[in-house]
Amino acid sequence: MLAGKRSFFIVLGLLVIAACSTTKNSLYVDYSSPKLGYSGRIDTLKSKAVGLYWSGTSIKMNFKGKAISAVLEDEKGDNYFNVIVDHDEPFILRPDTIKKTYLLASGLSKGKHSIELFKRTEWDRGKTMFHGFKIAGHANILPKPESYNRRMEFYGNSITAGYAVEDFSGADSPDSTYTNNYRSYARLTAKHFKADYRCICKSGIGITVSWFPMTMPELYDRLDPENADSKWDFSLYTPDIVVVNLFQNDSWLVEKPDFEQFIAKFGTQPPTEDYIINTYSQFVKSIRNKYPKAHIICMLGNMDATQECSKWPSYIEQAVSRLNDSRMYTHFVPYKGTPGHPSISEQEDMSESLVQFIDEHIDW
Repeated sequence: MLAGKRSFFIVLGLLVIAACSTTKNSLYVDYSSPKLGYSGRIDTLKSKAVGLYWSGTSIKMNFKGKAISAVLEDEKGDNYFNVIVDHDEPFILRPDTIKKTYLLASGLSKGKHSIELFKRTEWDRGKTMFHGFKIAGHANILPKPESYNRRMEFYGNSITAGYAVEDFSGADSPDSTYTNNYRSYARLTAKHFKADYRCICKSGIGITVSWFPMTMPELYDRLDPENADSKWDFSLYTPDIVVVNLFQNDSWLVEKPDFEQFIAKFGTQPPTEDYIINTYSQFVKSIRNKYPKAHIICMLGNMDATQECSKWPSYIEQAVSRLNDSRMYTHFVPYKGTPGHPSISEQEDMSESLVQFIDEHIDW
């Protein structure tokens, strides 16, 4: 009888140990898991997967396991992601237009690992749907990656997007292969300050006029940038610092009276200086209304809108002056003096300039 009781308790103990263990041979982590760390304008509540739109949007997770995969589906097959395993050098993933599982890492050692998917490309390449991660081999999802104490948000054009930053031929190719927001001054600056990073950008966009019908004042408050009815809830994210780097495209387009977007926005007469200044002022005022306590840096650079004798820095200075806002600043990065979009080193120079400005002027 005693031996029977001993056997019973041994079996019971094994069952308790098994019930308390969260390690499994394989584990599927749904996109809605609270243990995932999202950065970017993300909505996990209204669909069966997460739509990834904006440059710099990222997904992070800590886990244990021998292999990790992601389940993705791309709208056009023209998006690229940096995959970062255990904070190592990124490699590139290009999701297909059908829902597929992509192996990101295998043969992993025992212990804690991290994974990050970072969207390199712009929203005009279509959205990517993220369904979840699959962990294989003694799988276990660990606590959510630690959140940052600082927050930064950037509004910009191709410079901020990192357009053609990896086109080492100097051809400034529009192929999305060469665009990489990960190497932009914006992401580098946020990384320097260990700040959570949000990026609202589009190549060719302006404040008064763009190379396409939409301007930043029409776009800045969207969750889905291609849907005018898809509005972002600004209460979900409050940055400490907002950086606005716009007017480069305006500086070209206001000089093109035959261009269709010039005609659509201005008719036959170019905009007056007062109109340009007021439109900029109204846009940054709308940012202020969303974030009453944020520091707002009205930046310009480093393409030819900041070359010597350019009027555009002064337009920004006048626009900011009109608002009389003690937590609003101007910062201009000198013209890089080379053709095309900023290279990797020129993006790094721009980040160093912005970091220095923040260190000298903002206590956060």
